[in-house]
Amino acid sequence: MNAIDPLFRSAIGFDRLTRLMDTARSAADGPAYPPYNIEKTAEDSYVLTMAVAGFAPEDLEITAQDNVLLVSGKASQQPEQERRFLYRGIAGRAFERRFVLADHIQVEGAELANGLLHVALKRQVPEALKPRRIAIANAQPRPQPVLEGEKDAPLAA
Repeated sequence: MNAIDPLFRSAIGFDRLTRLMDTARSAADGPAYPPYNIEKTAEDSYVLTMAVAGFAPEDLEITAQDNVLLVSGKASQQPEQERRFLYRGIAGRAFERRFVLADHIQVEGAELANGLLHVALKRQVPEALKPRRIAIANAQPRPQPVLEGEKDAPLAA
């Protein structure tokens, strides 16, 4: 049980909100590996770039589910062949990084180049949810009803 559980004991349908809060809390406590950048490339396009030196495409996995993008990697085990490192600064450890996606963000693709993993993201709002402009027509003047006994009332035949 965490600090926000009592708030949601009787709430229904707020499970996504609790996941979002848990993710935000764990992100602050989580590791900083691998480093990443998030770049806005157009009005509705973004690129997530992660430094994954030493990982091959088959060592990486990208999954998008319930507005969460999960990028994980596990370096393939290669025989060390009697290598002696004087300093080993390139991490080859397994990792798992979660990113919370805003509504309607879709993963368009990913590529690995020069030790950097680039994940293309795009906001695709459905037509039904986009704002639409409503035309305003000129109204025709309505005839005013004439009440009996008015001063300027037309004479009845």
